[in-house]
Amino acid sequence: MRWLLNSIYLILLTVLSPFIAWRIVRHGRYRRGIAEKLLGRLPSHDDECESVWFHAVSVGEVIQLHKVIEEFRRHTADRFRIVVSTSTDTGYDLALKRFPNYQVTWFPLDFSWAVRNAIRSVQARMVVLMELELWPNFLAECHRNNIPVSVINARMSERSCRGYTRIRRLMAPLFGRLALVAAQSPSHAHRLQSLGVAANRLHTIGSIKFDGVATDRCNPATDRLRQMFGLLQAETVFMAGSTQEPEEQLAIQAWLECRKRCPSLRLILVPRHRERFDEVAKLVGNSGINLVRRSLLQSDAQTDSSAVILLDTIGELSACWGLADIAFVGGSFGNRGGQNMIEPAAFGAAVLFGPNTRNFQDVVQAFKEAEACIQLQTPEELTPTLAQLLADPAKRQKLGAAAKNAVMSQTGTTVYTVTLLVEILNARQMAACFSRRAA
Repeated sequence: MRWLLNSIYLILLTVLSPFIAWRIVRHGRYRRGIAEKLLGRLPSHDDECESVWFHAVSVGEVIQLHKVIEEFRRHTADRFRIVVSTSTDTGYDLALKRFPNYQVTWFPLDFSWAVRNAIRSVQARMVVLMELELWPNFLAECHRNNIPVSVINARMSERSCRGYTRIRRLMAPLFGRLALVAAQSPSHAHRLQSLGVAANRLHTIGSIKFDGVATDRCNPATDRLRQMFGLLQAETVFMAGSTQEPEEQLAIQAWLECRKRCPSLRLILVPRHRERFDEVAKLVGNSGINLVRRSLLQSDAQTDSSAVILLDTIGELSACWGLADIAFVGGSFGNRGGQNMIEPAAFGAAVLFGPNTRNFQDVVQAFKEAEACIQLQTPEELTPTLAQLLADPAKRQKLGAAAKNAVMSQTGTTVYTVTLLVEILNARQMAACFSRRAA
């Protein structure tokens, strides 16, 4: 099976090579970590300290993983070396900032030689995957080396489940070998079990995303941005974050229209991907609007109160949500499936998003039951909804308070997750001791 998968991967790589080459030239992506990805040449260690390998695909997963690793260290002290891998440039850069004391590297592509070399180098006692990053050769190689693999904060959408079902014969044995799957909700757990996850290793414990989110609008990171952007207490901030095309244009149109009646309304735009920063800056400029770019600001800068603010840095989105009175969460008027609406909700913002939120169905359902959000069905609803919230501050504040309460009511998942991980490590340690005694 290994060589069949290798052949399929090589064919796909060949077919996609023109697109990959264009991305390398146009956006500078995929240039780093080539040896680690293609050959599995991860850094190795000569000491006898065992490793626990944590993997997060990109920025969002890295942010969630930070909470898990900090809690893991509290439970295990210095028993294990921590290795953190990621798959994207932005995820890697953020991991370097979030984990300065741990080894940060790239996750290998699922070629048999790459995963074999990587696993041999890391010598992991356990592998922990954030959300769902399952690759057949990698899982099979971990099994051959008797390394338990756990999936935390696991989710499985209906669409992904249908895709995995088509290759269930290939994946079911691999799903069945997972040491732990900590699912975000009963619906995710049900789909995962239908694909082969053993019932006794499947736990429904909620989402880590609710844990550790900032709720204080006066935290240092948010205060620093407020000062740099020159935002005043009397101003109302409308923020469109994690956006994709054409959501920035929709936000600009809504802001321009509502600003006629509310001159103190400010707009902050945060595109989901950094390669669109310049594109969105050009969009604002072409609309005849002044623009302030976060990347060009100094701490003592004075900003134009009539300008649109563009947050074009990585790792500051979470703090920036603390500035929003009204928050539109992007990726929901396209095919992306929505983005994380928990962070603006935790700050007590009035949260809006579009109809496509398949990646956060359970979160959206919880917010709807708590009357803690407004889900727009069409792009045309954004402007009148924004206008209504501006005209009715009491409604806006009630919506924000309900959102914050909804988040606070679902905390505690991180501690539970780490407890389950430590139980696996302790059980294997005991089994190893019994094995040595028997020998």
